[in-house]
Amino acid sequence: MDMERRAFLTHAAGALAAVSLMPDLLPAAPILRGEPLNIGVIGVGKQGRAIIGELQKLDAVKIAALCDIDPGRLEGGVRRAQGAEGFAEYNKLLDTRKDIQALVIATPTHLHKDIALDAMSAGRHVYCEAPIASTIEDCRAMAQAAKNSKSVFHAALEGRSNPIYTLARSFFRSDSVRDLVSMRAQQHQKTTWRTPGSDAAREKALNWRLDKGLSTGLAGELGTHQFDVFSWYRSEYPVSVRGSGAVRVHKDGREVADTVHCDFVYADGVRMQYMSTLANSFEGKHEVFHGSNAAIKLAWTAGWMFKEADAPTQGWEVYANRQQFHNDEGITLIADATKLASQGKLKEGVGLPNQPLYYALSDFIKSVTEGKAVACSAEDGCRASVLGILANRAVVSGETVTIDPSVLKGS
Repeated sequence: MDMERRAFLTHAAGALAAVSLMPDLLPAAPILRGEPLNIGVIGVGKQGRAIIGELQKLDAVKIAALCDIDPGRLEGGVRRAQGAEGFAEYNKLLDTRKDIQALVIATPTHLHKDIALDAMSAGRHVYCEAPIASTIEDCRAMAQAAKNSKSVFHAALEGRSNPIYTLARSFFRSDSVRDLVSMRAQQHQKTTWRTPGSDAAREKALNWRLDKGLSTGLAGELGTHQFDVFSWYRSEYPVSVRGSGAVRVHKDGREVADTVHCDFVYADGVRMQYMSTLANSFEGKHEVFHGSNAAIKLAWTAGWMFKEADAPTQGWEVYANRQQFHNDEGITLIADATKLASQGKLKEGVGLPNQPLYYALSDFIKSVTEGKAVACSAEDGCRASVLGILANRAVVSGETVTIDPSVLKGS
């Protein structure tokens, strides 16, 4: 090993020790300065309700308005967010509630663009669920509008705000993993993706994810978030993707696959394999990086590093908490490690105290109220969403789709 590389590793080891033991690793909640930020939530389905729950934990915001076209869901949302005004149309919310400074968009993906563009045109800050749109054209239009707007636009790719993912990325980029060999990810959940409706029209609207004309399928709707983790860690995007998919279990007339496989290839030849299914829940949702020195496994509320026996010791390992996985021992990536250790609660600190959604919303609020840099920009959201769209295209066609770098650009 040459002296420059040895010096880099020594410096990296010291940095890692500092990061892994930093008492303020868990980000502080947004600071309340004066009156709370008035915020509205557009879309009060399952994700919208989760967003309401996380926003209610933040003193710096007030949920002032909700919007949903379904009267029952809107009524239920207003009960949850006491004091919020309900609207059936988002344009009416924009026109009549000038006091609302920020909006969270949690509608079906194909409806995001018009709402986001109108909100930014009205001078409102926007937090948009990901994928940000269901077509490449809409993704690029949103990124361009955000670039030309003075409003904050935050794409809801939660990995970029996740404290454990941020910690693990510092390990990954410090050479602890060393030579990257391969990557893989999966999202397994036993569910149908089908929601009953009161009539045929309502059922069709509720089941937009099963409409092949609107949905980007499992690869787009779910995979986008995980594909972005790899892109963010590597600071590069794959050059091609091959896919396949089928209806393996839910044979109810649907045309959108309930099980998909994707194989991404990067310019350096490294591959990333992805599988998602609605037919089985084993091992849930996670991502794995395999390197010559270590592997990193991330599971959204927890993370681990598995060092190879011949990997150099960097000194910080003596402080690490460990977990046994079959024949492997994982070093647990713990946020707030020093504080927990001082309280004798290190083992209790395995996992995040809040859901990843909480940290993404917190980052958005800080960008609006404190001027913090956006954790995930419209451009980032565009690239990730386009990647998901192209992956779904590969699944539907069963062919290899070339990923032109120019297509990933939002402007």
